Amino acid sequence: MRILMAGAGATGGYFGARLAQAGQDVTFLVRERRYQQLQASGLVLQTPQGTETLQPQLAQASSLTGHYDLIIVTVKSFALDQVMEDIAPAVGPETLIMPILNGLRHIATLQQRFGEDKVIGGLCKINARLGDNGEVIQMTPLHQLYYGALDGHNDARLQRVDAALRDCQVDTRFSDNIMDELWEKWLLLSTLGAVCCLARGNTQQILTSRGGEALLQGVFSEILSVITAEGYQTRPAATARILELLSDPATPMTSSMYRDLIQGFDIEADQVIGDLLLRAKRHSLATPLLNAVDVNLQVYLQQR
Repeated sequence: MRILMAGAGATGGYFGARLAQAGQDVTFLVRERRYQQLQASGLVLQTPQGTETLQPQLAQASSLTGHYDLIIVTVKSFALDQVMEDIAPAVGPETLIMPILNGLRHIATLQQRFGEDKVIGGLCKINARLGDNGEVIQMTPLHQLYYGALDGHNDARLQRVDAALRDCQVDTRFSDNIMDELWEKWLLLSTLGAVCCLARGNTQQILTSRGGEALLQGVFSEILSVITAEGYQTRPAATARILELLSDPATPMTSSMYRDLIQGFDIEADQVIGDLLLRAKRHSLATPLLNAVDVNLQVYLQQR
C-alpha cells in the first residue's frame, strides 16, 4: 500500500516512522523547513526504549506525483485548508483519506472537498512532542491508532487499510464504531484543553486548587451535553473512565493545546472549543464555562 503521511510532527512523525519500519511504502509530505531538517538529521524517535533514526522518503507539495492508496493527515486543524490543496494531486479514484485531527469539523470539510466515500475515521492516543531539534519525543509507552469507516461498514477497502496498519509496531484498533470513539476523544481532549488553558496549569495543580474539581466536572458536563445533543450515543462506562482519568490528582496531565499556548504558538481554539460553542448554540444549550474558556483563548490569540 502506498501511504502519504501529510505532516511529520509528533503524531505524523511517530506513526509514519513505525509504518515505514514495518516495511510499508510511506512518504512524508512536509514544508521546506521540516524537509531540510529531516534531510540533514533523519527522522529521530526518542522513546522510553531508546533512540532510533531513520531516513524517510520525503516530498513537498511542488514535487508530489502519482496517486496514493491512503493519505493520513496529521497536521494542526488550522492548517487543513492548505493541506487539502497540497494533497489534491495525490488523490486518485481509489484513495482513502484518514484524518487524525482534533475535533470533528475537519471530517465535513474533507468530505466536501474530496467526497464522502473517500474519508474514513481515524484518531490516535499518544503522549508525544517535537524536541528543539525536530526529534519526535514519545513521553510514555502509549501509542494507539484507531481507524474505521465512518458509517461502521468496514468494507474491503478498509480491510486493506487494516492489513497495512495492524503490523506497524503500535497498538492498532480497527473499529466498527469509530464515530463514538471520535466523540469520546473530543470529550477528553476538549475538557483537558479547556481547564488547562483557563487555569494555566496541569490537572494535578487544578484538582488540588480550591474549586478546581468543580471546574473540571462542570466543563466536562457541558461538553458531554453538547456532543450528546449532536448525536453521540452515550456510553456511560466510557464517559465514566474519561472523567476518572481526568480527575486523578496523582497524575498531572496537560493537552497539546495548552503546551502550544504556553510556548506562544498558534492554537486550535476554534476547532477544539469554538466548534463546541457553535453546536451548543444550535441546540440552545447553556455553556457558561466553555464561553469563559473561549473568551480566554480569543484574548490570547489577539495578544500573540
